[in-house]
Amino acid sequence: MTLEIKNLHVEIEGKKILKGVNLKVEAGKIHALMGPNGSGKSTLANVIMGNPKYEIIKGQILLNEEDITELSPTERAKKGLFLSFQYPSEIEGVTISNFLRTALNNIRKEKELEKISVLDFRNLLKEKLNLLKMDENFSERYLNEGFSGGEKKRSEILQLVVLNPKIAILDESDSGTDIDALKIIASNINNLIDNDNDKVILIITHYKRILEHVKPNKLSIMIDGKIALEGGPELVDELEEKGYGWIEESEPELKPELR
Repeated sequence: MTLEIKNLHVEIEGKKILKGVNLKVEAGKIHALMGPNGSGKSTLANVIMGNPKYEIIKGQILLNEEDITELSPTERAKKGLFLSFQYPSEIEGVTISNFLRTALNNIRKEKELEKISVLDFRNLLKEKLNLLKMDENFSERYLNEGFSGGEKKRSEILQLVVLNPKIAILDESDSGTDIDALKIIASNINNLIDNDNDKVILIITHYKRILEHVKPNKLSIMIDGKIALEGGPELVDELEEKGYGWIEESEPELKPELR
């Protein structure tokens, strides 16, 4: 399983956000994408998932070498794509439990499997809530309604571990969380890769702290709508020490083919 972005140029309302992004995320590895605010990280996540408000001017999104650039968000989800939103929406009247059971059964239908029974789903949900150290009553709350920042992030990770997608894009999963919640979230992300070497995980963040608990195999740095630098996990400490300024100053030398 691979997710590959080739020379992706994207606009929104006439403003160019992505300016030739090239990125490849491979199975069995955790790939981190970092960069300063406004560099285009969340735009990239939304475009990969098929958000229609963004206009692709040029480039391709490939899933296992299949071009999915023109597919709808629903079709992409059916192929195994999952996005944990930076700012998830509130959905009044829809409980987390009902939402997840409906989503899971849609996935099972796509795989030509029978619907999961109410009892089996309750047991699955209870197991995953326990893994996240969440109260069982949490699943009866309306999706994200009145949630704190940390609760929204745990809800997103609950969706991730229940639906168990092949390709997970996690946008700022560490924001609004305390250290205990962060460790639980990180542990569950690590378990996904440990239990399935065919899974693809892309973590988007501009802070180091989640990467102290989820060790990336590869790190890409986005500056001004393009990938300016790539390397191993050692880059995380270098960014912590130097910030992003040194990359911006030396970018033409680092990635001349992306200029």
